[in-house]
Parts: sequence; C-alpha cells; structure tokens
Amino acid sequence: MSKKLEQLTISQLSNLHTSGAGYDVLRYISLPELLGKESNTLLYFIGRDLARKFEVDSMETLCKTFKQMGWGELELVKEKRKELTFQLMADSVVLRLQAPFETEFRLESGFLAEAIQQLLGRECECTEDVIHKIHTVKFTVIFTD
Repeated sequence: MSKKLEQLTISQLSNLHTSGAGYDVLRYISLPELLGKESNTLLYFIGRDLARKFEVDSMETLCKTFKQMGWGELELVKEKRKELTFQLMADSVVLRLQAPFETEFRLESGFLAEAIQQLLGRECECTEDVIHKIHTVKFTVIFTD
C-alpha cells in the first residue's frame, strides 16, 4: 500500500537526509544496468517527473532543493532571452567526477528543466556539460517556446 504523494516541500525533504555510498551505487551502477541503452534519456525524464513532485516556487527554493538532494550548490550565472546558464559545484560533485565508475548529471538536468518550466511557465529543455578542469557542471536551460 502506498501513500498518496502531492508535493514535497523543502522542509519535508530535510527530514529524509541520509549519508553513505548507497545512493551512488544505486544511481551510477544499478540504475544504468536496469535501464540499459536508454539510461541517459530515461534518467532525464525521471528527473522531470521528480521535479513535479516538489514544491519549487522560487529560484532560491530550487537551489535549496538541489543542495538538500545532495546534488551540490546550484547557481544561476547567466540569463539570456532564450536561455539560462547554471553552474553546479560542491565537494559532492568533485567526488562524483573522481569516482571509479562513470557518472552523469542527466537526472539533475531533467529536474532543472521541469522546475524552470514550472517556475517561469515556459517550455524548455536542459543540457549539461561537465567541466572537469574546475570540477563543475554547467547546465544550459534552453527555452523552446
């Protein structure tokens, strides 16, 4: 039997905090094996679906949600008419990039696209670019409307 989930708030999310390698093992080893060749695409849409379950009502809440999820510090670094550029950094990002297995940021990319779409009411997609030299991830949200 499952509980009906409306939307989670940032305060409810803070009660779910755990630490350990279990998340990374599931995320980067088990899920890709389970999802197969379409893993990156499916993780992107899982991220979009996940964002619909959170109450993200401002850029500040979005950044706090990223931090609370353990994804890192998200910062809006550039705004243009047709796109937004974000940067993700933190010790957790550095550790993920140095992990002995392949890592990706498709889940975060999908989450960010959906959250921005809900916040601004504009259709959009998001791409990510890992900048290994400075251990950050650049997300580009592109408005498609």
